[in-house]
Amino acid sequence: MSGWGHEPSEERGHAPWSAHEPHGGVPPWAAQTQTHLASPYAQAPPPGPALRLRRLLPAVLAAVVLGVGAGAGVWALVRDDARATVTITPPTTATPPTTTTPPTTTTPPTPLPAGYRSVEDPVGYTLLVPEDWIRRQQPGQKAPVVFYDAPDDGRRLQIFEITEQDYAQSQQVAETAAGYGFRNRPGYRPLTRDSGPGFTELSYRYDDEANGPRLVIDRRFESADGTPYTIRSSGPEHLAPDLVRAPLTTALASFCPTGADCA
Repeated sequence: MSGWGHEPSEERGHAPWSAHEPHGGVPPWAAQTQTHLASPYAQAPPPGPALRLRRLLPAVLAAVVLGVGAGAGVWALVRDDARATVTITPPTTATPPTTTTPPTTTTPPTPLPAGYRSVEDPVGYTLLVPEDWIRRQQPGQKAPVVFYDAPDDGRRLQIFEITEQDYAQSQQVAETAAGYGFRNRPGYRPLTRDSGPGFTELSYRYDDEANGPRLVIDRRFESADGTPYTIRSSGPEHLAPDLVRAPLTTALASFCPTGADCA
């Protein structure tokens, strides 16, 4: 006959409980069963480690998320603050050394020789003449003949444009022409002759009917614009030759036809 009381034991064929145990004892299965039938009013035992871990994990994750968000917020705040406060300075470039240009020095005009003045003659040229000499003019073949006369010692400058293109030929004609040439004058005697590129010169003496013995220096030359001119200086023969030559030398050095480049 089978039944739950006669079921073979796992040890020696006996039932799970001993026959020698006193009657009225609690079978092992009963005690075990009573352990799991707790009263609903009994206090729940504390949760096990696994349950506590499951409950703590969401809180930890939330804290981590909050912490990460707070860190990101702080980083963003610092980053934004850095953007607001950092000033980008453009790279500096090397400044080339400042060079100072010296002021242009204007060469002052050459001082006039003592006792001379610059004149712009209406005939068409400029030159230097003694300060107190007086200008006059007479008709000439091609242009007026201009005179500058000293007021007291009989010296004179005479300026005119010559008709011949060859200044050397012009002087030869002026000396030798029949009727009016220099050699036809009373007491004529040539003193010196000189010539060079662009000029020819003859000095002589003669006896003037009105003014007595005269010393004359006749210079014929090509001017800066190519026009041939004569400048003749004369004075009483008793004066030192240098006094007669000086006005001629200054006039020649300063003579410039109007509009010509005489630099």
